[in-house]
Amino acid sequence: MHNDQPIGIFDSGIGGTSIWKEIHHLLPNEKTIYLADSKNAPYGQKSKEEIIALSIKNTEFLLKMNCKLIVVACNTATTNAIEELRDKYDVPFIGIEPAIKPAASNSKTQIIGILATQGTLNSALFNKTTEKYQNTKIIEQVGHGLVQLIENGDINSPEMIKLLHSYLTPMIEANIDYLVLGCSHYPYLIPQIKKILPPHIQIIDSGEAVAKQTQNILREKIGFSSSKKSKPIFYTNTDSKVLSEILENKYDVEKIEF
Repeated sequence: MHNDQPIGIFDSGIGGTSIWKEIHHLLPNEKTIYLADSKNAPYGQKSKEEIIALSIKNTEFLLKMNCKLIVVACNTATTNAIEELRDKYDVPFIGIEPAIKPAASNSKTQIIGILATQGTLNSALFNKTTEKYQNTKIIEQVGHGLVQLIENGDINSPEMIKLLHSYLTPMIEANIDYLVLGCSHYPYLIPQIKKILPPHIQIIDSGEAVAKQTQNILREKIGFSSSKKSKPIFYTNTDSKVLSEILENKYDVEKIEF
């Protein structure tokens, strides 16, 4: 079964490209369309109603591009809006949630940390997930300011390093052995985080799992592309420079009014 329609991916900005990279690596023949809603980043400080409205707007843009499947490459949008999206549209949706399960299941200290946005940590879906792991102490930390700095291209700035130290030091002192990155922007901070964490603390993000789930849905329900490697398409509603740079200037990025 073949289906040459594209895979649509959206995020509240450039962070979801960490998810796109995993999907593109696993499924290089699939055409992908990535939408960065950077104008409205970060979603984590918005109300549930605002997040749902923005997610619907993003979805309808991608559906107009004839996407066969939509990846919500944003933890905040997934935890607050994916149920509404699945109820409203027939296309399959794949979300991204903090990888609490592998961290809690493998933790030796039974203490794990999660760095995420306020919107994710406050969501009903996140709280429902954490309730399953009563025997594990989960230290939650809101990453105030991190998304804005990443969106501005300030990944290596002194302000970024200072914030990361302030967020991670209490987790280290609490004896965590796993750190869960609960925002698709945060994998771009792994090099900086590794300089702060002791080497025994493992970092987990959800990118690879999302890519595998995308592959499974294509195999079971929709069909793979019959074409050879396709050139991905990237859209943003702010200055395209930061998105281009995070993609190492390998791809064209089109700025749109959106």
